[in-house]
Amino acid sequence: MTNPGSESSIIQRIDRALRSGRSRPGAGLRSGLGDDAALWQPSKGFESLVTCDWFLEGSHFWRDKHPADAVGWKCLARATSDIAAMGGIPRIFLLSVALPESHTGKWLDQFLKGLRRAERSLACQLAGGDTTRNEKILINISVIGEVGTGTAVLRAGAKAGDILYVSGSLGEAGAGLHEIRKRRSFPRRLTNSLKKHLYPEPRLELGQWLAKNGLASAMMDISDGLSTDLARLCAASGAGARVDAGSLPMVRGVSSQAREKLALHGGDDYELLFTVPRSKFIPKHLGKLRLTAIGEIIEAKKIILFDKDGDEHRLSSGGWDPFRKKLRSRD
Repeated sequence: MTNPGSESSIIQRIDRALRSGRSRPGAGLRSGLGDDAALWQPSKGFESLVTCDWFLEGSHFWRDKHPADAVGWKCLARATSDIAAMGGIPRIFLLSVALPESHTGKWLDQFLKGLRRAERSLACQLAGGDTTRNEKILINISVIGEVGTGTAVLRAGAKAGDILYVSGSLGEAGAGLHEIRKRRSFPRRLTNSLKKHLYPEPRLELGQWLAKNGLASAMMDISDGLSTDLARLCAASGAGARVDAGSLPMVRGVSSQAREKLALHGGDDYELLFTVPRSKFIPKHLGKLRLTAIGEIIEAKKIILFDKDGDEHRLSSGGWDPFRKKLRSRD
């Protein structure tokens, strides 16, 4: 009989938990879990997209505060957001996970439950990975997707005069993190902020729509905070930006000062940040998702913030940085 805490047993449980999604047509997976490597082929007329993402206990989540199913959902959702940011379609993923022996039972089952929900919701199926033992929970997700040949949206295409947009609202996930930190026990009912923090939804439909219709000149997802990610987009494009603080779509239910801080620096929202030439039209909503113009791209290589009084400030990167000396836990 296989030891229930052995590596073979864990792999079998992962296989059983996620096997149902492996017959989905169109994913291009010819051979996956159970072989030494996955065999995958993109669809005709498409190019491959490849990304990977760490999700680490103590830096990105706490085992005693974050539900295991939320860890399972979020580790795949946040990695898939990188595919959305290129206008792509996620197809398959690799899961590498290190666990302490104490978490190879109920915790693992709940983790796989959340991961299975994400796999089905995002139409991205497991193709393989690796497992090992460690004192802390360490998760790495690699996602392979595809995008129509020549249609991928990069960070480097923004031009002076382009309008700067964001999807959804900014700062909700940061507000959810604050709720998690201050609570001793997990709430039975989830606020919108907690949902955004625990179960983010990558904007795949929006990214694909922008790419397919050639609307966005540059794009990326907001994972580390608007102030940090906007600086990255501008650096890639060799430009700067002017942001109107009064136009930012902010989280509700917190003070005005906290709202702006969360919107600018909070991070973890996984919304899309994109630029559009003035000659092209963007609606205020795509389905139920709000699209908000928050500023414009400028030639000067700096980020300028106009506050509600019309005063101009230089906006510095204040979002998440894992190498910052005074490191705070992100989640």
